[in-house]
Amino acid sequence: MPRGEKSTERFTVDAEKYTDFNQLPLVKTGCDSYASWDARFKHLSPVLEIPALVDRIVELLPNKTFSIDQHLILTGGEPLLGWQKQYPELLNEIYNRNLGLTDLTFETNGTQKVSDELKVALGTFYTKYKLKTTFSVSAKLPVSGEPWNVAIQPDVIMQYTTIPGSQVYLKFVVATDEDLADVNKAVAEYRAAGFLGSVYLMPVGGTEESYFKNNKEVAELALKNGFRYSPRLQVDLWKNSWAS
Repeated sequence: MPRGEKSTERFTVDAEKYTDFNQLPLVKTGCDSYASWDARFKHLSPVLEIPALVDRIVELLPNKTFSIDQHLILTGGEPLLGWQKQYPELLNEIYNRNLGLTDLTFETNGTQKVSDELKVALGTFYTKYKLKTTFSVSAKLPVSGEPWNVAIQPDVIMQYTTIPGSQVYLKFVVATDEDLADVNKAVAEYRAAGFLGSVYLMPVGGTEESYFKNNKEVAELALKNGFRYSPRLQVDLWKNSWAS
């Protein structure tokens, strides 16, 4: 795919043929979680009220409670786009049930600021329950097709660092030396804005085949350039199926 051109592979998937996420094919290019944000697959997403959603979360927890090793991750698509008003309600329901939540992670692209209301709520949860909030920022590089000034917004992630009990790290999906050059440019901008957190490199790999073509090379790039390496553990263990 030419550099900077967005993948259109997901459009080859006929949404009307499927009734469950687990039936969907994986894609080799573009976002490997395309079904979570592409509106054509909206009919596959269950809609639950907050109490029912927490019921489902509890069902998935091995000991029916959170712990130091079991925390809540809010992902997407982009979890900071349209759901910020619902998160305090979700967290209140969790704490009203005494489920012991200590760690919350937002998997975000780092382009959406936290609303004033959610920022205050997260500060309150930190004060009252010692809830630690992590922002896992997977900023888009030019190879994704996103314009630089849209994807790389240091002021946004610096806002995350002002939330009580928060930590922020950057994660870039890379495949080539050209991608690495873009990472270095982006990191320089984030550092200039005052960002002090860790930086991870993750290999491209929407499927097992593409992942194992470049995971070792990306690990070596991380080692040589002073970054951390993040594997796609779901590919290592489950071949990146929709569910294990």
